[in-house]
Amino acid sequence: MDRIRNMFAKKKDAGDGQGYNPDQDERMPLALEDDRSSYCSSLMEGVLEDDNGAAPFSWFEYSIFVLIGVAMLWAWNMFMAAAPYFQMRFAEDASILAIFQSTIISVSTCTNLAAMLVLTNIQYSASYPFRINTALLINFIVFSLLTASTSIFLHVYTDVYLMFLVVMVAGSAWACGLLQNGAFAYAASFGRPEYTQAIMAGQGIAGVLPPLAQMVTVLVFPPPATPGGESVIKAQHAVPNIDIIAKAGTAAFYYFMTAVIISVATLIAFQPLSRRHDRIVENRMAQTLSESMASIEDAERAARRVVSLKTLFFKLHWLALAVFICFVVTMFFPVLTPKVLSNRQPDSTGNPSSVPIILQPPAFIPLAFFFWNLGDLLGRMSTMLSVPEVLQRRPVLLFAFGIARLLFLPLYFLCNIGGRGAIIDSDLFYLLLVQLPFGLTSGWLSSTAMMTAGEWVADGEREAAGGFMGLCLVAGLTVGSFLSFSVTHI
Repeated sequence: MDRIRNMFAKKKDAGDGQGYNPDQDERMPLALEDDRSSYCSSLMEGVLEDDNGAAPFSWFEYSIFVLIGVAMLWAWNMFMAAAPYFQMRFAEDASILAIFQSTIISVSTCTNLAAMLVLTNIQYSASYPFRINTALLINFIVFSLLTASTSIFLHVYTDVYLMFLVVMVAGSAWACGLLQNGAFAYAASFGRPEYTQAIMAGQGIAGVLPPLAQMVTVLVFPPPATPGGESVIKAQHAVPNIDIIAKAGTAAFYYFMTAVIISVATLIAFQPLSRRHDRIVENRMAQTLSESMASIEDAERAARRVVSLKTLFFKLHWLALAVFICFVVTMFFPVLTPKVLSNRQPDSTGNPSSVPIILQPPAFIPLAFFFWNLGDLLGRMSTMLSVPEVLQRRPVLLFAFGIARLLFLPLYFLCNIGGRGAIIDSDLFYLLLVQLPFGLTSGWLSSTAMMTAGEWVADGEREAAGGFMGLCLVAGLTVGSFLSFSVTHI
């Protein structure tokens, strides 16, 4: 092992001091994980030691990062899950009813991207624990206000409520930017790629639970139907009823209250992790800090390198592009999924009871979302196993894989889009061969690229690299959200 480590050290010294050797045909990661083969067995023991100064692995810390990942995307999924409630609130204004969903997406992604751009350029003075705590506090305030709005001010004008909703979405998106930048950088500072994977896994969990809850709700409490076969909600869109809105607000109350609870739980759980990180920094810096270093924050800044985005992109360009293209392609699925209906349609009488409720749109669409997010979660979790060394040496392959995922988009047109009939008349084909693998490849690719990034930079650059990769992730979401409007009228 010593001989292998010395060999890698010589390679590193032969370059520019930061892991790049201009005499080589291809850049090499700074630290290949030569003990990957024993990773799984070591992981089961609960503690991992790393020769590169990484903190020992802890399942307790891993679970906290999972919770941070859940909190990171829980807010976004709550806005999506509450769409039927927002339809109720905007039923009086057809123009707002038509644009509110795209407004939520656009405001959220643009605000999130702006936050990431600002935060990524603030490195030396950055306090990542402060960013994480602030984000969770903002989410607590935002969703407390949304929770309250489900039972008070129900008679406000639709445009006033839209302005309120836009402010809440913007606040939540800014908090998400703080959390993404802070959490990925903070996880990278531990020197353990498993913690970055934990955040990605938490994001996957946040995607699975809301559609599952929505689907179960429909199965347990199926919406009553009008004589024409349409649900009461759809029938009431033309003539809003304040009683119906109040009843719908009960479900939205629990949706938003769940986000409040997640934010508080994460805020509490993060505190011991922050103290643990402080002790790690103290141990690392004990032999090098001068007495003038008065705080842990000073110690972190002393070890931290300020790296420009240009330099980070030079070192991480294939990984950054892989994450970017991954989420550009992924953002088509939220637009296409609600358009695909089951191949089991009502009989000639138009009676929806002739179709099992699980195959009716109120349950089938959440079921499709569930399968995609289940695949995404499985893909993120699969990276706990060994990552092929060829992908660490040649990250261009990850970018190529991201481009290849474009092939999933034509598969949607083989399914029953808009109820116009399917070329492949099978719901299992749609759920198991389109949704599940599309999500699986998204989760695996994004997690692999995010985890590998820390191996291509020096120790003092890991925090900046984590924030930069988070920026690329958000940039992909933003570009993808705008491109996805090209299929909204299909």
